[in-house]
Amino acid sequence: MSVWIKLALSGVAIAAALLASGHAVIYKRDPRSAALWVIVIWMLPVAGPVLYLLLGINRVRRRAAALRAEIARHRTVPDVNPFPSDLLFEDSSRLPCSTHLLRIARLVSQIVAQPLLPGNKIEPLVNGIEAYPPMLAAIESARESVCVASYIFSDTGIGKEFIEALARARQRGVEVRVLIDDMDARFSRDSAVKPLQRQGVPVAVFNPAFLPARLKFVNLRNHRKILVVDGTVGFTGGINIDSRYWKPEDPKSAFRDLHFRLLGPVVAHLAEVFADDWQFATGERLRGNKWFPPLPSHEGPALARGIEAGPDHTVDRVRWPIIGGLTVAQSSVRVFTPYFVPDATLITALNAAAMRGVEVDIFLPEVSDLPHLQWAAFAQLWQVLEHGCRVWISPGPFDHSKLMIVDGAWTLLGSANWDTRSLRLNFEFNVECYDAELGKKLETLVSAKRAASRELTLAELNRRPLLIKLRDGFLRLFAPYL
Repeated sequence: MSVWIKLALSGVAIAAALLASGHAVIYKRDPRSAALWVIVIWMLPVAGPVLYLLLGINRVRRRAAALRAEIARHRTVPDVNPFPSDLLFEDSSRLPCSTHLLRIARLVSQIVAQPLLPGNKIEPLVNGIEAYPPMLAAIESARESVCVASYIFSDTGIGKEFIEALARARQRGVEVRVLIDDMDARFSRDSAVKPLQRQGVPVAVFNPAFLPARLKFVNLRNHRKILVVDGTVGFTGGINIDSRYWKPEDPKSAFRDLHFRLLGPVVAHLAEVFADDWQFATGERLRGNKWFPPLPSHEGPALARGIEAGPDHTVDRVRWPIIGGLTVAQSSVRVFTPYFVPDATLITALNAAAMRGVEVDIFLPEVSDLPHLQWAAFAQLWQVLEHGCRVWISPGPFDHSKLMIVDGAWTLLGSANWDTRSLRLNFEFNVECYDAELGKKLETLVSAKRAASRELTLAELNRRPLLIKLRDGFLRLFAPYL
């Protein structure tokens, strides 16, 4: 090889390293990540820039924003006056919670367009045995419309019952729309997509990859769980339509989870998000009273607001309410999540709350359906245990519950987990609720869960065998991608 060719190749390699390292310095939010990539780029003259091009540049948000840029997002005008979250009433008896919690509402109002609405009733449904029957009953009673979004929708067991109920609704003349994520449609052997199609039920797949070899399907997933019937009653939470949550012959072996039935003006927020996702998947716009009827404004005492989040323009919308709740908490914080791999910011906020004297309880399952996430979680639990947070391990079967309660009166419920995939890469839907009555019910569940769980101590965590620590620590390195 001639000297000139060697010089030319060296010049190309240096130029590539300069461009890659410059991009990392400018666009990487975390300075440690930027520094690490710069070291990799210059230590591996050719491979470094290539690795950065493939793995270091976050294209997810840009791709998501581009994909959904053309959606004409539908937003309703509520029949009830939104709650003025920037004000604190002097007469606290008019509020369903302590006034200090409304500071969270002011924060959320800065990042979410949907208003905080009064007059809602939020009912917890514990596990599939409490959630599925009222969901099916609502579909059977439908007269105008049914919309269903589920990350997983199986065609066996309870899934078959849902398929049959939706088909009957369709036969009655009810407008039915079902949205299932592509991950379930593509990789599940018992996906409900084809059975629904055979029944004549309109069903769409969210964001399918054009080529199976493309890796984009790993991200941009619709993890939302939404059911809205006649535009007046809504269900959301963490439960998929999956027979693993439904075992009436052996309820103790079924997956555990929390779902919620919602009545009142906030139901429109569920329907709006579904309408946006359906339009994205099919191009059809769902409009009019069939989907968005006038809603009663005195169903219950709860102030509530839907929070849509995803890797498009809505990124980080779940993180901010979590941080706000941890910041204003005065007495207690309860966190339920099946996957606990928070970033440094959330760990710091948890520790700051505990160090201020707030009772911080984190409930995790002992048995996981994704062991690698469990291992990554255990690799960093010491960071919260050593500052006063308490970690409770719930015995099997797998507990998929997702919930955050602050001071027994502010609740964040929905589909998001405490990991990067939920907080930055998936499309999620949560609801914030200000309601001491709901908080009291949920605190009863917390007490029962704590009584049935064992407390994980720092000493126990440190006694893990060396090989287990190495395994867990290695998985933790990939926490941003799990």
